[in-house]
Amino acid sequence: MSWSIHPIFTVHKKLLLTSAPALWAPAMNEYELTVTPHAYYLAQQSKPHQQQFAFAYKITIYNSGRVGIQLIARHWLIIDNKNQIQEVKGLGVVGQQPFLRPGEQFEYTSWALLNTPTGSMQGSYFCVAEDGFRFDAPIPEFALCMPHMLH
Repeated sequence: MSWSIHPIFTVHKKLLLTSAPALWAPAMNEYELTVTPHAYYLAQQSKPHQQQFAFAYKITIYNSGRVGIQLIARHWLIIDNKNQIQEVKGLGVVGQQPFLRPGEQFEYTSWALLNTPTGSMQGSYFCVAEDGFRFDAPIPEFALCMPHMLH
């Protein structure tokens, strides 16, 4: 009988592993990234009369696991309030593929352009641990909202 390990995610958006024989299963938090997003509206880069709404977002990636992890690629779903989806895939983030030892964090800022004044983003980072284990770390969904649009 062969066993395979498949990643699953908790409500807290942290990577865990499914059940497997104790011989093969790493500790519950062996591979764990905590991703914290923060977004804000860029009024000076937006052109509402042309349906262009610019948003910046700052992402903090914290290695809350027990092994070093390198972020290799990103996958974003950017959704406006008309449910139009922009899918973005690429290597690294802001030109980097950071390696994070346990307890280290990496922050970066980037931006997105929507055709509506509100929307959301979510996605995942493809990562490789220093022991070769590969996994996707979820990026929790967060809102993009022009000020005074929500009550």
